[in-house]
Amino acid sequence: MSTATVRKRTSARTNKPLAGRRVIVSRAKEQAGTLSKQLRELGATVSEIPFIEIRRPKSFKPLDAALREILEYDWLILTSANGVKALFDRMEKLRLEPGWLAHLQIAAIGPATKAAIEKQGLDVHVVPKEYVAEAVVKALRKRTEGRRILLVRAKVARDVIPAELGKAGAAVDVVEAYETVVPKSSKAKLLAALKSRAKRPDVITFTSSSTAKNFLELIGTTVAFSGMLDGVSLASIGPVTTTTLKELGLAPQIRAKEYTMPGLVEAIVRKLGR
Repeated sequence: MSTATVRKRTSARTNKPLAGRRVIVSRAKEQAGTLSKQLRELGATVSEIPFIEIRRPKSFKPLDAALREILEYDWLILTSANGVKALFDRMEKLRLEPGWLAHLQIAAIGPATKAAIEKQGLDVHVVPKEYVAEAVVKALRKRTEGRRILLVRAKVARDVIPAELGKAGAAVDVVEAYETVVPKSSKAKLLAALKSRAKRPDVITFTSSSTAKNFLELIGTTVAFSGMLDGVSLASIGPVTTTTLKELGLAPQIRAKEYTMPGLVEAIVRKLGR
């Protein structure tokens, strides 16, 4: 074999550390693209099988009421890019410009949420060092005493932020902008992938507690603990998702050090890169 051929193959392995690896991306269909793209660029074969589906809430009345009284609020907290999209979609429906929120101090849980807010032309004033609810509380506790806060989030979410900031003297109103449900159509695809020798994944990604809970609902506890997941690495984006997986009896073998999509990709490469 020539030196040039060896160099070429070595370069390919270096640039494509996930070549030959199969990864299931479990994000909602409309959000899977970014993570899938990063993994494919590193050589992975990606199957997008959503474990969550984003839906509008049963009623927009609480959100609409909050938006009508928005001048009474001092802070807006957004904990996901989903929440940002749902909020501004609703505002567009109500014919409210993003500038309607310009007087607010805005906190975003992480860089993806921050970017989504800034795309609307608004400034983000607080992004915690760690992208979890506890870090949001730590960053805001001393800044929000006596202030009125609007927290826009999913229907089912942890109550750390409203509970702790409430204890610290803030008045926190929580409104639902969207909800997540289990996409039943994913069940057959997921089971087929796990049973197939050709399509069996090396990694399944989990980007939220909802993806973890819905995964178990999709495959069932009997299947989950039957040995079907032997040799499949579960990859968690952050500590909250990791805790949920552990509570379900599904301890992840891969954990992101930085709680972002690039951080998750980096963790997968660190564990399974060639």
